[in-house]
Amino acid sequence: MWLIAGLMMIQDAQPSPPPPPCASEAHAQLDYWVGEWDVFPTNDPDRKVADSVIEKLYDGCAVRENWMPLGRTGGGSLNSLRDDGRWHQRWIGSSGETVDFVGGPDAEGNMVMTGWWANYAGPGQHRFVRMTYFRNADGSVRQLGEISSDHGMTYTTGYDLTYRRKT
Repeated sequence: MWLIAGLMMIQDAQPSPPPPPCASEAHAQLDYWVGEWDVFPTNDPDRKVADSVIEKLYDGCAVRENWMPLGRTGGGSLNSLRDDGRWHQRWIGSSGETVDFVGGPDAEGNMVMTGWWANYAGPGQHRFVRMTYFRNADGSVRQLGEISSDHGMTYTTGYDLTYRRKT
């Protein structure tokens, strides 16, 4: 009897296993984007332009988008919070282009990432791109892509999309 009680005390004294390496609050900063979405231009909310599936993968260490525009080939991104404390995204398009974005939440909690997109506007027309993901009160997500041809001094809107959850 004493032996069983002693073993139970030893068992109770064992430390809890540490949480998974990507279970921090910082790793959850893009969780609001996870889901299945219908995507619309923000200024034309009745014209669906794409489907998108956003998944949290690899024990919470990555967020992946599968972008499926209507009538065109798509692409996708893989996002992760790295040891430098910043979010990194690798976009891969169906034309073989890749773009690396880096960023994190701004003061309002919007995710902002920037990257250099080679040939964005055609051969030799490289652009600096700033993407901002806004978490809307209605549960939708707005992705605003701003384009700069002067290395971030000025921007114009390249795309402005609203992701609405599929029903």
